[in-house]
Amino acid sequence: MASLEELKLFRTSPHPCSYLDEQATTVFIDPDAAVDKALYSQLSRHGFRRSGQHLYRPHCESCQQCILSRIPVTDFSFNRSQKRCLKRNSDIRVEVFEQSDMALDYPLYARYISTRHRDGDMYPPSEEQYRSFLSAEWGVTRFARFYREEQLIAVSVFDLLDDGLSAVYTFFDPLEHKRGLGNFAILWQIEQARALGLNYLYLGYWIKGCQKMSYKIHFRPLQLYIDRRWLTLR
Repeated sequence: MASLEELKLFRTSPHPCSYLDEQATTVFIDPDAAVDKALYSQLSRHGFRRSGQHLYRPHCESCQQCILSRIPVTDFSFNRSQKRCLKRNSDIRVEVFEQSDMALDYPLYARYISTRHRDGDMYPPSEEQYRSFLSAEWGVTRFARFYREEQLIAVSVFDLLDDGLSAVYTFFDPLEHKRGLGNFAILWQIEQARALGLNYLYLGYWIKGCQKMSYKIHFRPLQLYIDRRWLTLR
């Protein structure tokens, strides 16, 4: 396994930003690097995220608005809205698997993307896109299936790190949107991290003023990675 200092980094050419009306540049780890759980965990603590097999972080010269966020789960306490979300979804059963079942999971993913993200770069969905986006070969990924009775209504994909869980993606039945399943999945992952004796739930990047990411700021305390330090919002 390469150390952080030995890793080769590559930078993309400017490309459209998925969240802001500007051009973005991304730094990513050498695709041929030997990655394991320990290295992935280190990189996560230093601002990197995973998309499929690729580990990356934003590297924009004129913009520093993408800020990695994580929840210190031992300090977290549910607010009233989150308690209502837990109660509203108390009928849900969760099962965790090491691999995705394409026959079960992909149709739900395709409906979710086609209904809620038709304006995004993940539309139209495809099985190849699904596999390349969510899966990695490092043995750290888990798929949590959320059932109402025997009906699959949500899937939350997360990674196991040395010090926490990393939320990768959650998709759900668009007809069940009133349940707040995205928030419920985060609350479930917080409890799962606690049960595993881990310290954090990594939520990915947060951009101030970005509506798609605004939900993250409601989980307090929230830690933000700014100037190579983790700062706490309470």
